[in-house]
Amino acid sequence: MQQKGKITNWNDDKGFGFITPIGGGKQIFIHVKAFKNRNNRPELNQVVSYNISKDSRGRTCANNASRLGDRKPKKTKKSSSTLSIIIVSVFSIFLVLSILATKMPALVIAIYFVVSLLTFIMYSVDKSAAQNGDWRTPESTLHFLSLAGGWPGALIAQQKLRHKSKKQSFRTVFWVTVILNFTAFIWLLTPKGNEVLQSIMVNIT
Repeated sequence: MQQKGKITNWNDDKGFGFITPIGGGKQIFIHVKAFKNRNNRPELNQVVSYNISKDSRGRTCANNASRLGDRKPKKTKKSSSTLSIIIVSVFSIFLVLSILATKMPALVIAIYFVVSLLTFIMYSVDKSAAQNGDWRTPESTLHFLSLAGGWPGALIAQQKLRHKSKKQSFRTVFWVTVILNFTAFIWLLTPKGNEVLQSIMVNIT
């Protein structure tokens, strides 16, 4: 029989937490795999319905769980996906024109491409872990990759993979990393910035 409770403890990185029954009583352990819909991650204070079950060790846990108002995941809006492609395309064109018009090394394009590809892969791995209840990639790692130049790959991954595209706190920090990276890129176009970049490239090569 389905019971109702509220998620009062949740560790998103490890994919498990505890439910406090609505009518009171002992907390019930719940794993992310117990949810019918794994596309949206559980959050604190969400009301859920669940069945009482036993795990392989005979411990009481929740199973067959669903969040209140859970619905089938909607398809990502085409306009949102298109906007992401446009932003990445415009930046790519700006990047190429900047290199052609200045002394900025063409290697910069390769760096953005490689880091963006790595970032996209990390998002894909993290989504798979979220769905399977495996160990998650820290959000700080994803933000660092975006800050290092992987934000185009992150932006595409958020829309194409439908991952990290709704969590507002994550999105806010993500856009901060985009602004910081773009600001740093603009600075590299200045005489002083270009001088520093050339010095770094000389040391690398």
